[in-house]
Amino acid sequence: MKKLGLGLLLLILFGTGAALLFQEQIGERLFAGAVETAVTRDVIGDLPDGMHVALCGSGSPLPDPTRAGPCSAVIIDGKLFIVDIGGGAVRNLGLMGLNPGATEALLLTHFHSDHIDGMGELMLQRWAGGGRDAPLPVIAPEGVGAIVDGLNAAYAADVQYRIAHHGEATMPASGAGGAAQPFTIPEGQDQMVVYDKDDIRITAFSVAHKPIAPAVGYRFDYKGRSVVFSGDTVKLPAVAKACSGCDLLVHEVLNAKMVGTLETAFEKAGRKRLVKIMADIPDYHTTPVEAAETAKAGKAKMLVFSHIVPALPLGYLDAYFMRGADAAYDGPIVLGKDGMLFSLPANKDSIEQGDLL
Repeated sequence: MKKLGLGLLLLILFGTGAALLFQEQIGERLFAGAVETAVTRDVIGDLPDGMHVALCGSGSPLPDPTRAGPCSAVIIDGKLFIVDIGGGAVRNLGLMGLNPGATEALLLTHFHSDHIDGMGELMLQRWAGGGRDAPLPVIAPEGVGAIVDGLNAAYAADVQYRIAHHGEATMPASGAGGAAQPFTIPEGQDQMVVYDKDDIRITAFSVAHKPIAPAVGYRFDYKGRSVVFSGDTVKLPAVAKACSGCDLLVHEVLNAKMVGTLETAFEKAGRKRLVKIMADIPDYHTTPVEAAETAKAGKAKMLVFSHIVPALPLGYLDAYFMRGADAAYDGPIVLGKDGMLFSLPANKDSIEQGDLL
């Protein structure tokens, strides 16, 4: 036993010493292997025909180490559609193997900062990584033009730097930035088609997020499959109507009781401004139970919670956050996390769940 113990100790010491001695060479090989794996990874190209929904950001303005700002990606036939683009979401796309260069269009539900503060980075990455010769289409309610114009102006110097460095052939000036495609839902209507091409139809519908207006949700349809994004809203029959048997309902959620706990804590700490903010935000969001009731009314086949408020840095908090939702809806409910992938094969009924992070 003593000899065995001594031999094991020598092996450990030798192994550790060897690792330290050859650390540079080991690091070089590890890096080369990791780069080859990352560069050749093609999640979009490997997906079968159908509609695929990835959560590139399931968080909110409140800091959460596990969640980027609001962002959902819809992949159809090699095309990438992004719904909202919060902070950190573009880097998540890269980590998930979803090339921003494949982005067909960005759709915005409304203009709260946490839904648009990744736009500049998305426009840059789509241009630099995708070799695009036309700007990113930004489909959104009326008012988006000023936002896109502002970002184009803010990035104008950066665009010129990159063209000067890499050359017009690599970075064509015509592909930089974004191009606003505003829409207005006609008076007396509650929805309108905003994209209809190659069997892909996207319909916008009005939601209630007062005083923020306009505010919309989106429904995607492709080869018998459908996905609805609620956008930020109170519980609203319009969301259930837009769903009407949809395969997947991705709904924003806020746990009012947990936000109330934050409000009390800020009160004790004397942080009056944050007390007011915590008191205000529940009146323009939907609770988990209300979202579940909407899913039931809309006959959704699966409900996914996103735009999680407040932050849930520990998995132990999940059940508390979702309390009562199961009783309100008898279908599957998923508490959204960054990197989740939901695949809806064309002309089928199944929903397959995976993870890209």
